[in-house]
Amino acid sequence: MDKMGLGSETMKRSANYLSTSDHASVVAIALFVTLLCACIVIGHLLEENRWMNESITALIIGVVTGILILVTSRGKSSHLLVFSEDLFFIYLLPPIIFNAGFQVKKKQFFRNFMTIILFGALGTLISFIIISLGAIAFFERMNVGLAIGDYLGTRLFPAIGAIFAATDSVCTLQVLSQDETPLLYSLVFGEGVVNDATSVVLFNAVQNFDLSDLSAGVAIKLLGNFIYLFISSTVLGVVAGLLSAYIIKKLYFGRHSTDREVAIMMLMAYLSYMLAELFYLSGILTVFFCGIVMSHYTWHNVTQNSRVTTKHTFATLSFVAEIFIFLYVGMDALDMEKWRVVSDSPKTSLSVSATLLGLVLAGRAAFVFPLSFLSNLTKKSEKIDFKQQVTIWWAGLMRGAVSMALAYNQFTRDGHTQLHGNALLITSTITVVLFSTVVFGLITKPLVRLLMPGTPMSFVVPLLGESQDSVSELFDDNEALETRGEGRNLVRPSSLRMLLTTPTRTVHYYWRKFDDSFMRPVFGGRGFVPYVPGSPTEQSMHNNWWHGEAEM
Repeated sequence: MDKMGLGSETMKRSANYLSTSDHASVVAIALFVTLLCACIVIGHLLEENRWMNESITALIIGVVTGILILVTSRGKSSHLLVFSEDLFFIYLLPPIIFNAGFQVKKKQFFRNFMTIILFGALGTLISFIIISLGAIAFFERMNVGLAIGDYLGTRLFPAIGAIFAATDSVCTLQVLSQDETPLLYSLVFGEGVVNDATSVVLFNAVQNFDLSDLSAGVAIKLLGNFIYLFISSTVLGVVAGLLSAYIIKKLYFGRHSTDREVAIMMLMAYLSYMLAELFYLSGILTVFFCGIVMSHYTWHNVTQNSRVTTKHTFATLSFVAEIFIFLYVGMDALDMEKWRVVSDSPKTSLSVSATLLGLVLAGRAAFVFPLSFLSNLTKKSEKIDFKQQVTIWWAGLMRGAVSMALAYNQFTRDGHTQLHGNALLITSTITVVLFSTVVFGLITKPLVRLLMPGTPMSFVVPLLGESQDSVSELFDDNEALETRGEGRNLVRPSSLRMLLTTPTRTVHYYWRKFDDSFMRPVFGGRGFVPYVPGSPTEQSMHNNWWHGEAEM
């Protein structure tokens, strides 16, 4: 009987403990959701402000909330949730990157594709090398207590280079407008997506390769690993997008339920990201190209109601995830556990942060201006002038959640650390992220207006209603095309001359022919979905009949 009494008492205590723990979780989540609502309301009120945006607002609210929690808990804690790289990479980043690919102006993106790859891959590598070598040089002189010559040092400093070479593509969405500055947006954001993938590849390579004896063989392996990762991730995203288009085109879920159409699009988009992670590929690249393919084929295969629903659903999920990330980072920035470890050396912590920030500035400048010059040599039009180069350099200086996630992966265990060197680098990463996001983010919009005051608003076409370039738009160069008479008899040069004089537009032209002849008849798309009751064309045909009756 006594044993039974003790057992029941233990069960009661466990139940009370669990209920207390559950209640604390509910309180934390409720407060966090309240803060998300506050960020949206305040961001709306500051919509016309030339300095602020939602990301900076969320970051500041997160920091202020962290201070209040720190005061009320008497210095024990500053956050509601502990920063988790799994939460960031698995749940928050996919909807943001997918929506960016889903909404991106595809013609503008692919027209600058080679420049984007040049900046995102080669540029990130240059920045990685400069930050890594600079960290070794400066930290050795500063005597910050980090091992430099041993085996740990050969992995530590390249890891620092990979962490701080990662730009914040999420913040780019907030500070640049796709409609006001389409060229800058496509270059900076496209570079950011490739940059994030490249930085993660470099970071993983640092963990997997012994860089203490860097040789030509190791360098070739790194290059081969990146090329394999880039191609495989892109192909997986394209295949997932095409598969979703084919399934929806053949099965016509909309005959019975638009919910199924929306659900299959969302789940297959997320599945592409998880498959990439499962096969150790780049989920960022995969879900980005999956978004592009879905907007080109799948979106046109669903019913009109599903088109409106998916458009707003993807945009809303992305928006909430962005606000969540910045609020999350802002609250975690005041984690006292890490700041206490470095509290005995505030000057060293400040010096390390300033050094890393300087290396970020230098590393980005080292590739933006030279690679822009090389890119301009291959272009006849849409060259990147010096003012645009300055804007691209500045807009890519912000560091965000990718840097934070990689830093936590390298320097903490389950978000905690008591080692002085690790705590020093974590707090320095937090400082750089906060400073670059707030200061550089605040100045970017005014800088764009200052450097390009006459930037016209681009013609805003209906979302995802990609207009086709006519042949005259693709080859409007006098040497490439002549338009004569009212009949617009188009005289095109030979294929070889087209490829040599206008390579990008030539590829676009032949891709369109291939797309219209082979891809769209199989996978659907605008104008290529056959009429079936309940199919996406039923509504449009009904509308056409209705307008015809009205005119008669």
